[in-house]
Amino acid sequence: MLPFDVYPLWDVEPVRGEGCYLYDKNGVRYLDFYGGHAVISVGHAHPHYVQRITCQLSRLAFYSNAVQNSLQRQLAERLGEVSGYPHFSLFLCNSGAEANENAIKLASFGTGKKKALAFSKAFHGRTSGAVAATDNPRIVAPFNVTSNVEFVPLNDIEAVEVKLKTGEFCAVIIEGIQGVGGILMPDDTFLQQLRAQCNRYGVCLILDEIQSGYGRSGKFFAHQWSGIEPDIITTAKGMANGFPIGGALISPRFKAVHGMLGTTFGGNHLACAAALAVLEIFESEHILSNVASMGTLLMSELQQVSGVKELRGRGLMVGIEMQKPMGELRNKLLFEHKIFTGAAGTHVIRLLPPLCVGRQQVGEFMEALHKATERL
Repeated sequence: MLPFDVYPLWDVEPVRGEGCYLYDKNGVRYLDFYGGHAVISVGHAHPHYVQRITCQLSRLAFYSNAVQNSLQRQLAERLGEVSGYPHFSLFLCNSGAEANENAIKLASFGTGKKKALAFSKAFHGRTSGAVAATDNPRIVAPFNVTSNVEFVPLNDIEAVEVKLKTGEFCAVIIEGIQGVGGILMPDDTFLQQLRAQCNRYGVCLILDEIQSGYGRSGKFFAHQWSGIEPDIITTAKGMANGFPIGGALISPRFKAVHGMLGTTFGGNHLACAAALAVLEIFESEHILSNVASMGTLLMSELQQVSGVKELRGRGLMVGIEMQKPMGELRNKLLFEHKIFTGAAGTHVIRLLPPLCVGRQQVGEFMEALHKATERL
């Protein structure tokens, strides 16, 4: 048996990581400016992270949600404090797609309505409901096609109101920053207007912070730049630095009922230990301050690069839209300069480095980027 061949793979096999670097099976070092899809938040093989997981693994890795697990309460309390949402509740699952599935389900339970409104170029996951709210027909199977999800353009509040005033919608779901769509930003004013429209029509506002959250933008959640408070916030990628976990932060407007949501593996002991380690490192190493300073430095340096059409993003979630297709440039960065980057479409390079990235790594990246663009 072989793996099901659904991923185009580079001929690189990382076997070890340290901080912002990866090492392949031949000992070659790579600078990680992609973080495995924004997953690596506190760096590869952080000593505290390794110790926390190892200690928990030696005691108990898993038992079901039919018993008490004090690690879940510790994680909920710590996340509430660090994120600024101590009055919310936390439902734990295994991935971002699951977090979005449960958020939409909860909104439907809470309102008694079945439609969700999403936005052009949105990406919310690959499970059934999440992929139906994803604006990419190539990954939506006929089974997933539904009239229960509709799309409107990002930042078009008039189009939103046309839909919401029909009274058919349980939720609006929007990314804090669209990642797969190309680092596209909802305007702060638009988010404020969106919050007001959801209030007016009794619709649940879901903020998908799976890629843009956990400090990636310079605030804990990207929507916090706008000053709004959603009804549900979903999170996953940076939450446990690579250990599978997802979560939904749920406002007090929702009443929990036994059995309405559930999961086998979500919130297991090992996942909670990994997530707690991340939050502990966030606080002890002032990760949010580092994101703000390194993000400002990176954006400033990128202004000097030739061939750039537009720079987008906040903090360490950056999109470089090139004037020409970026495939050759990205290959040069990887194979000649040993730097991982991400992509969004044909023209946008996504930069999502570990949030502990420093001036040295920014300098290394910028030197390589200048050299690579000069020879295109």
